[in-house]
Amino acid sequence: MTSTTDPAVTDDVRHSAREAAERHLRALVGRDDATLREDQWHAIEALAVDRRRALVVQRTGWGKSAVYFVATKLLREAGAGPTVIVSPLLALMRNQIAAAERAGIRAVTINSTNIDQWQPIHDQIHAGEVDVLLVSPERLNNPGFRDEVLPRLAATCGLLVVDEAHCISDWGHDFRPDYRRLRTLLAELPAGIPVLATTATANARVTDDVAEQLGVQGATDSQAALVEEGAQRPSRDPSALTGVLVQRGTLDRESLRLGVVQLKTPEQRLAWLADHLAEQPGSGIVYCLTVAATQEVAGYLRDRGVEVAAYSGQTEADERHALEQALVDGRVKALIATSALGMGFDASLGFVINLGAPASPVAYYQQVGRAGRGTDEATVVLLPQIEDRDIWAYFASLGFPREEQVRETLAALAESERPMSTATIETRVELGRNRLESMLKVLDVDGAVQRVQGGWVATGQPWTYDAERYARVAEAREREQQAMLGYLRTTECRMRYLREQLDDPDAADCGRCDNCGGLTLSTSVSETAVAEAGERLSRPGVVLEPRRMWPTALTNLGLDLKGKIAEGAEPGRVVARLTDLGHGQALRALFREDTPDGPVPTGLRQAVMDVMKDWSSEWSSRPDAIVVVESATRPTLTRDLADGLAHVMQVPVVGTWAIRDDSVPPRAGQSNSAQRVSAVRRRGGLVAEVPPGATVLLVDDQVATGWTLTVAATAIRAAGAGAVLPLALASQG
Repeated sequence: MTSTTDPAVTDDVRHSAREAAERHLRALVGRDDATLREDQWHAIEALAVDRRRALVVQRTGWGKSAVYFVATKLLREAGAGPTVIVSPLLALMRNQIAAAERAGIRAVTINSTNIDQWQPIHDQIHAGEVDVLLVSPERLNNPGFRDEVLPRLAATCGLLVVDEAHCISDWGHDFRPDYRRLRTLLAELPAGIPVLATTATANARVTDDVAEQLGVQGATDSQAALVEEGAQRPSRDPSALTGVLVQRGTLDRESLRLGVVQLKTPEQRLAWLADHLAEQPGSGIVYCLTVAATQEVAGYLRDRGVEVAAYSGQTEADERHALEQALVDGRVKALIATSALGMGFDASLGFVINLGAPASPVAYYQQVGRAGRGTDEATVVLLPQIEDRDIWAYFASLGFPREEQVRETLAALAESERPMSTATIETRVELGRNRLESMLKVLDVDGAVQRVQGGWVATGQPWTYDAERYARVAEAREREQQAMLGYLRTTECRMRYLREQLDDPDAADCGRCDNCGGLTLSTSVSETAVAEAGERLSRPGVVLEPRRMWPTALTNLGLDLKGKIAEGAEPGRVVARLTDLGHGQALRALFREDTPDGPVPTGLRQAVMDVMKDWSSEWSSRPDAIVVVESATRPTLTRDLADGLAHVMQVPVVGTWAIRDDSVPPRAGQSNSAQRVSAVRRRGGLVAEVPPGATVLLVDDQVATGWTLTVAATAIRAAGAGAVLPLALASQG
């Protein structure tokens, strides 16, 4: 095997560095008996002694943070500048700062929540008072940070760490365009500055791509670089990438016991949680695929007397921190969470349960890796759902936009004489805010656009739409979904299956999972729990919050609408969200494209009546009239809903929000608010005799963006109504 070390460094120097590294590790973990494993030392040695670049793919709990903190101490003692850690999550930053302080490392962070501290932190960095700076990937392309701070950091930093490096790759399950900006930072680093990229979740394809993004040239597979697999596996062709360490260890998690429980109905799955959650060791996480599910499941379990809380990307930052600490302290049995509770959350958890399967084995491996840290045994249970594939399909639809949408964006920027804000671009391109921003970041990395003060500008550089790559990424996603379904069906070892999906060459039977006989999971559920779950899921009614503000820059579309919506709708109701576990299932079937138009099904009729009965206690005035939103695709359904309500409530249907221009497609502009308002205004108009001062019930079949009901409500108010109460069968969010 070709030497991986600098021959100019003597054995005495290496021995002394090893002793110092062991001392720093003991301070970091707070134990006098702590020692570095050989694989950890090899990574530290590469960085702090030989000043090389390294890509470390090691399982959760292996000790990647120990590598870069110990390397930081060694480098700082040798006179190097501060370590810069690019880290994706605030929770991860908080844990890392706490760990650094234990070892006497002065660590600070610059992120979106501490803007008032940025200048003092910059001053500390310049004064040499900071050992570690943690920044979010989004900071890398903030104009002020990119142009003023980043060049100084690149010139003075002693070590660059890219944490959760799989985010760099669009082959990975958690691709983040901001990470691609690291290529620029790497290119600006002076020679001899070591770089460490770390991840726990990367198969061979992702490893290859990360290496390429980090500027490692010539790799044809994950073994083309100098590889030290775990400890013993020999490397292949180390001369291909002289001086670069790619270390890939075993992905087995000895503490995890994996199992799958197949139950037919949502009621049974909720009941299983109610009956068996208390049996799980310690505290843990119940993962759900949607925000709505976290709220529904948490509410049901609390009603059953289980101490849980919902956690998602919509949870406020301060509340997230408090909930994370409650879980760490064992003050809650579980957090019912989306994947927002993910990378970098460090706690000794006894279990992870997934209510619904993630879209890939790689994503699933990362989620189950939250359990079993610092514990001998942890239970991992997957409760798959019929609707999982529908949810996967929805998220898959949010991939990189079509070429014509990209070209429209580039043309709009090229035609503008000044920077365009994202909100302004929305009026020119039919893309939602998140997809638009992600696309712009990719175009920025590719050199076609640039983010500047005031928005985005086109650079004029040629740009090629890599349709072949995007198609291959989509195909890879489909294969991963099929592999996840294979995990559910396999009769072989489940840990081995996951490890093979991550291209772990040492994958072997674990002896701990349900298929190996090391875990027995009951599929029984009590009649009481099923009945209570059924009652919870059959309870209809979700508040439909009205839109309060018009979208920005509507004047660009010829609409004189801006600011606060002065006279709009009151809070409304839908029977359920399409993603809900209860009535959501019936509504998904009703609104499938192959379901023919027809009257409201009997079960949903009763649900509508239950919603109206519950909602009526909040009305300041009972509805005097009904206006129905005309539907091109389900006219019978919407009219039957309105007529049925008119009959029961003994109030007239006084008109419609009618289709006036059917050349505008029903879902036109749905991707962003400005485009949608414009489309709704062009497509429809109010045809109704509204009684002066009346309270009007505005009826629709399904709510997507809420803008149809908002625009219709403002028109009804302008026609003389005193209040408008929106009602629909379903909402998409």
